[in-house]
Amino acid sequence: MNTDSERPTRAARGDFDFFESITLRYADNDANGHVNNAHYYSFFDTAVEGYLRDRQLRQVLAGDISTPVVASSCRYFEEIAYPATIDVAVRVERIGRTSITYLVAIFVADESLARAQGTFTTVSTDRQTGRPVAVPEAFRAAHR
Repeated sequence: MNTDSERPTRAARGDFDFFESITLRYADNDANGHVNNAHYYSFFDTAVEGYLRDRQLRQVLAGDISTPVVASSCRYFEEIAYPATIDVAVRVERIGRTSITYLVAIFVADESLARAQGTFTTVSTDRQTGRPVAVPEAFRAAHR
């Protein structure tokens, strides 16, 4: 049973300083007239990659390291539909020994509260063995 105290707080635009702008396509809508839920995960993936490139951290998480997604989640607060341009916000929520969890939130136009938000967790692995390795120190240092 879900109670009001268990509902997540909607992320606010002011909680983020990185946004990836994405123009929705007609094909993003489903038969219900709103963006199909599966597309949200694609938006998350695109925005996290944009964040890494913007912060010049993609090269830190490359080479001998791979960063597969091991978990993701999404909560939907309000529908989003084509036509629209969305701003997908990203921030690092947690850095573990081998994992990185990003908080991702989707805003429409200049709205201050997220219409959807979730998490996107990657694990640093050795590209050859697939075994977990420590998150590089350069990544950690960039988030202190």
